[in-house]
Amino acid sequence: MKKNKIFYVIYDNAKTLIGALIIAILIRSLLFQPFYIPSSSMEPTLLVGDRIFVSKYTYGYSKHSFPFSPNISNERFFLKLPERGDLVVFKTPADNRTDYIKRLIGMPGDTIQFVEGSILINNKKILRKKTDNEMIIRCGNFLLETNAFIETLPNGIEHKVVYKKKGSLQNSKVFKVPANHYFLLGDNRDCSKDSRYLDSVGYVNYLNLVGEAKLIFFSNDTNISSLLKFWNINKSFRFDRFIKKL
Repeated sequence: MKKNKIFYVIYDNAKTLIGALIIAILIRSLLFQPFYIPSSSMEPTLLVGDRIFVSKYTYGYSKHSFPFSPNISNERFFLKLPERGDLVVFKTPADNRTDYIKRLIGMPGDTIQFVEGSILINNKKILRKKTDNEMIIRCGNFLLETNAFIETLPNGIEHKVVYKKKGSLQNSKVFKVPANHYFLLGDNRDCSKDSRYLDSVGYVNYLNLVGEAKLIFFSNDTNISSLLKFWNINKSFRFDRFIKKL
């Protein structure tokens, strides 16, 4: 009798844990997934140490919507096309495993080119207005002196970007975005591995889209506090970035 009771307790707890796990996987796969920002490629929009929520349903669902990207289908279901200016989380085409976040600049069929520091989309220069603030931006372990601009994409979406004051990218080849693919750039334009690097990132297939970044829910400066500097954790919190809509 005692053994049956122990078995029942174990079974009941296991059933509860499995049920909770299934619910968590469904929420993570179908609704929202948290992500950590480990690099400075999206500064000043996203900082190292930001924690964000990404909407998984915005663009519909593919195999990359689920943990470990199971090879269940090569289609996207409930597809909704992304828009220029979206902050997109995607699996890098190089390995279909690594998560990147960049800003969507080019749509299927577009041509993209840097000419004298400006971006041309389909041979038309996008509007770019320099802000009054010069910004010190991280690039890995280094700090960059940058000029900040407000860029306006053809659909009217505005966003802030930064370019190095010295040695910024001026000219590039013409990038022709294939069908069902997208061209994405980091807002930290001179410190971002993105669609300009065709061998490692390149054009992103619509199946590789994971979701759209919607909200910063927590942020702390990892230069001030980390696992090795835990005594400074209170000083590292960026309270002005808590629950910040993107």
